[in-house]
Amino acid sequence: MSKPVVLLVGSIEHASEEWQQLGDVATLVTCTSANRDEFIADLQGKYSEVVAIFRTFFSIDVTGRYDAELVSHFPPSLKFLCHNGAGYDQIDVDACSAAGVRVSNCPTAVDDGTADANMFLILGAIRNFGQGIFQLRKRQWDRGVDLANDPQGKILGILGMGGIGRTLKQRAEAFGMKTIYHNRRELSPELAAGAKYVSFDELLATSDVLSLNLPLNAGTRHIIDDAAFAKMKDGVIVVNTARGAVMDEDALVRALASGKVRNAGLDVFENEPEIHPGLLDNDKVVLIPHMGTSTYETQKKMELEAIGNVRAAITRGQLNTIVAEQVGMQ
Repeated sequence: MSKPVVLLVGSIEHASEEWQQLGDVATLVTCTSANRDEFIADLQGKYSEVVAIFRTFFSIDVTGRYDAELVSHFPPSLKFLCHNGAGYDQIDVDACSAAGVRVSNCPTAVDDGTADANMFLILGAIRNFGQGIFQLRKRQWDRGVDLANDPQGKILGILGMGGIGRTLKQRAEAFGMKTIYHNRRELSPELAAGAKYVSFDELLATSDVLSLNLPLNAGTRHIIDDAAFAKMKDGVIVVNTARGAVMDEDALVRALASGKVRNAGLDVFENEPEIHPGLLDNDKVVLIPHMGTSTYETQKKMELEAIGNVRAAITRGQLNTIVAEQVGMQ
């Protein structure tokens, strides 16, 4: 009996040995489609017997989003889609569910790397390092930098207390910050580890620093908008390492201009790689180009977690880390 076929869409950069080891349970095929139209044709042709797909974040440049149109061209054999990343907004999970395709992500591999970047942005914003860097690069040492604040005693509000949010809480405690959070549901006392669960409105009204750590979906797009900013403290710090579109960037620019938001720290943007000029040219904003997971260790952990999902799919017919929307499909 022939082995089930697994299709790699993208490339394995750090765990190629572990990927090749999957050859003991599957026939491994690498996607050679040049563009979306060719990929769709190949799904009905040379990839028509594929059981599982391993896809990378940057493979979107070839295939486009895994939206309802693309999913409609999946071959009947395809049952598993293993995404190499924590955020999976490039995939229409509802369309996959309707087609009987289960989706996995890498929810834990990115916790340390993203929380470290998150803490860097919090410190940079609260200490006004962005303005200092901005002025120094313009050779303007003598202009001075606005007086900043210490993190000690400040209230960190985490919107989305998943693995990254919980890891960030640990980092922030080392700097003397106090954590409150809002989630889809309250965590167990063990997972919350002393962080106080509050309503969304209380999170906005109480936080000295608001950190966005929630997934992007139809319900969270622009969850931080003009109305949300109006509920925040004057001079709040806002940091986003989730997805750019969970916050309305136009609204953020207005909030920065009015002083409602004193400083911001951003790793993600609505229209990457384009950056809103009101952010790019603003010395009140600390900017990094989506670097939260840009470490060797994190990248390898992600690949290993995704490979583990492929192996589990082939050998057990289940995924180790199925996405939250599909837990009932396991």
